Amino acid sequence: MSLRAASIKNTSSDDEKAHPESGRGVVEPYYPDVEDPLEENEVFKKTHDGVDFRTVGWPRASVIFLKVIFATGVLSIPTAMYSLGAVGGALSVIGWGALNTYTAMVQGNFRNAHPGCHSIADMAAVLGGTVLRELVGALFLIAYILCAGSGILGVSIGLNALSTHAACTVWWSLIATVVIAATASVRKFHQIGWLTWAGFTSIFIAVFIVVVAVTTLDRPAAAPQTGDYELGYYVIAHPTFIAGITASATIFVSSAGTSAFLPVISEMRNPRDYNKALFVCMAIVNAAYLSFSLIVYKWCGQWVASPSLGSAGPTIKKVSYGIGLIGLIVSACLYLHVAAKYLFVRILRNSPHLQKNTAVHWITWLSCTCGLASISFILAEAIPIFNYLLALTGSICFAPLAIALPGFLWLYDHGSYRKGHLGQKLIYYAHCFLPLLGLFLCVGGTYGTVQLIINAYADKEIGSAFSCADNSGST
Repeated sequence: MSLRAASIKNTSSDDEKAHPESGRGVVEPYYPDVEDPLEENEVFKKTHDGVDFRTVGWPRASVIFLKVIFATGVLSIPTAMYSLGAVGGALSVIGWGALNTYTAMVQGNFRNAHPGCHSIADMAAVLGGTVLRELVGALFLIAYILCAGSGILGVSIGLNALSTHAACTVWWSLIATVVIAATASVRKFHQIGWLTWAGFTSIFIAVFIVVVAVTTLDRPAAAPQTGDYELGYYVIAHPTFIAGITASATIFVSSAGTSAFLPVISEMRNPRDYNKALFVCMAIVNAAYLSFSLIVYKWCGQWVASPSLGSAGPTIKKVSYGIGLIGLIVSACLYLHVAAKYLFVRILRNSPHLQKNTAVHWITWLSCTCGLASISFILAEAIPIFNYLLALTGSICFAPLAIALPGFLWLYDHGSYRKGHLGQKLIYYAHCFLPLLGLFLCVGGTYGTVQLIINAYADKEIGSAFSCADNSGST
């Protein structure tokens, strides 16, 4: 290779390598002449014909991962802090964040060891065959339909806040659903990469504005503005089981959507770069969660809003929602896209229509996005409290997907550790604990969240389903 060619190769960005015929100066062949054995079982093939889905580099993958899990968590954790206290909340953020990072690494390593897997459901099939695949696939779909519903709810709250409830909330939710379905219908993760940059930047700035603004107030915006009041800030809190498990499930789910990373691996140019993207994403996310939530809780206590963008008063609420609206839309778009992509691949896998621009290809894809968006809209209107919707998602779906199943995946690939030396045996039995932890959070978290939802309906904290009432607290 000439010095000029080597220079071009070394200075090209990993995320900007293009098709060799595009004339962008990349000397390294995009489609190698020698077939990589690990590529043979990949769901999406590198191809000159039809739709090439394999175009995502690891820097872009890290931003997609960031946007998948950042928005909803940073908006809900400060409320959970009130139940757990500053110390308990901080330890919960750190503990769940570390565990979710590790189990995400387990999932990615398993997927790359079994490259025929496109989703967590395919990985479950390796463990337990068709029955387990169908069960896990259903949980995966339900999880991201609920997450998309929380995104629709968040966007409707933002539109209500910006307009001071100028229209029925159901109409705002419907508008949000249409926009989210349209953006999610873009077929490739690479093509929505610029949206993830814009979405992450917008929600980060919006939350940062709120964090700074709450420190300038004499008392929380939602607290009584005259007379004595109870802030509700506790270093160590003593919650009931129901309040504690629901708050813990809310913090857990804030970084538990790692099963959404797996379909992205199938669209990466080099799936073995997955861990780079994962570690960059989770380091940023958990640092932001811990710092932002502790500051908002310290200054707002029990008066923190849900979502937390409304915690600094009506003016800052409009500003933060105006800036963060793009981020809320992109989050819901990614949740819907992940769910639709799973269903799309499941229907057309091993079919020539999977990577061909045929009528069957487009009808199937648009049916998946629009159909799942409709279900998300219905669920968002049926459970119109942001935190409860997230906690329910974490308990029912992500506890099995992000804790229990990764434990079984590790045990499947490392069965020899059970008969190895002492250190390997300890590691083996430590992983046996993961399915038990997932079961506890699934049962306990679901019980606690459902009970709180029942109580909220009884106390009139939640209006009726498909209610036109303002959900942003602006009126």
